[in-house]
Amino acid sequence: MFVFLGAALVLAAMPGPGLLYVAGRTLGGGKRDGLASSYGSALGGMVHVAAGAVGISALIMASAQAFMALKLIGGAYLIYLGIQTWRSAGSFADLRVEQDALNPWAAFRQGIIVEATNPKTAAFFLALLPQFIDPARSVTAQFLVLGTISIVLNTAMAVLVSYSVAGLRERALRSSTLIIRLRQASGALLGGLGIWLLLSRKPA
Repeated sequence: MFVFLGAALVLAAMPGPGLLYVAGRTLGGGKRDGLASSYGSALGGMVHVAAGAVGISALIMASAQAFMALKLIGGAYLIYLGIQTWRSAGSFADLRVEQDALNPWAAFRQGIIVEATNPKTAAFFLALLPQFIDPARSVTAQFLVLGTISIVLNTAMAVLVSYSVAGLRERALRSSTLIIRLRQASGALLGGLGIWLLLSRKPA
């Protein structure tokens, strides 16, 4: 268990797509948006944990067509979010208006969709967790426990990133031009993640 915790903690701290997504949402909408995205991503991650525990993720990863479909949905959705964020950048020149316009529930829902449609998350759990599972005991229960621990660590790191980025953002928001640039950077980051996902290959 201690070996697993160490490995999961190191992987959670790595600046992967999940942390970059939360950073992008925080840049665009502030701490509330970032935190809501973090919790939404956690729930989306639990979808993969549950699916992996009952073998669905393994079936998806074994099917090139299913992997491609999930990849196209997730990548296209991220690119859509990026474009929408970029196009709306100029609408929030006043920080007070931007804060009033935030909808944490929308960010929460988006986080769920982005993570649940990311086949790389399924691949991650299927590659990592079986290494720490004892075949002599309940495989499903172990997969659920280890997966949940991994999700908790990932979410804690995402929350930390959200607070850090939000702090930098608050200090930068003294200029309406910076607000626009930050939202454009958020849109570019989300769109870039979408392109990365579309170009990703099915794990061997």
